Amino acid sequence: MDFLGIKDKTFFIAGVANKKSVAYFTAKTLLENGARCLFSVQSETQVDAVKKLFPDCVILVCDVENKNHLNALPGEIKKHTDKLDGLVHSLAFANFSEGPRPFIETKREDYLQAAQISCFSLVEISNALKELLTNEASIVTISISNTKATSYGYLGPIKAMLDATVPFLAKSFSEFSKTRVNAIGSGPLKTSASAGIPDYIDNYLYAEELTLRKSSLETQEVANVAAFLLSPRSSGINATTLLVDAGMSSNYFDQNVVKTFTKNK
Repeated sequence: MDFLGIKDKTFFIAGVANKKSVAYFTAKTLLENGARCLFSVQSETQVDAVKKLFPDCVILVCDVENKNHLNALPGEIKKHTDKLDGLVHSLAFANFSEGPRPFIETKREDYLQAAQISCFSLVEISNALKELLTNEASIVTISISNTKATSYGYLGPIKAMLDATVPFLAKSFSEFSKTRVNAIGSGPLKTSASAGIPDYIDNYLYAEELTLRKSSLETQEVANVAAFLLSPRSSGINATTLLVDAGMSSNYFDQNVVKTFTKNK
């Protein structure tokens, strides 16, 4: 039985970087369920790497900082399909090349660049592709479980901006279609992108201890929710950030963690 109902549907995936990314696991899940995927990468140098992961799929170049790329994107997609049943936005970037710095010292150019790539690109891609999206298409973006967690540095408030953007974008689409827009508030994951966040591994291990099951969130688990949100089975969910964190957010006062801390005081 095709429970998800996505067989023969076509999805556009922005943000596949490697085999550890949420976008990779999501695309793999979609393909395993009979869907078709088209991908975009930031530069020509990434095309071959993603082509090795998905040899039978179309790989397009779209640097979301480049307006010409965004303007050309619909035309490039139309060379391969005349409609899209959904969009996955899995793009995030923050410049931590100088290491951890107090939030108050965040550079304007770094913040604005991160906001454009990690948040506003969702609006720009959605706008560029709105004529290709079917009437009941689904858009899914990847956020984080707690945007107030300072371990994410200045990417935290930018992800909060992303969460706030989702209902506005959903409302905008509702004026001319039934396209839904949702986000996944993912708990910490072991991805290449997250490895670039200062001190991330310590926070990842701490988050694992706070999950109710005492094991970390798997990227495949986030991908499963993304596939569900992209499918008609989630038709009643719109303008929402769906929390996926293995119960971590309900367990900040885990007694084992508390006792470990107090013993070391």
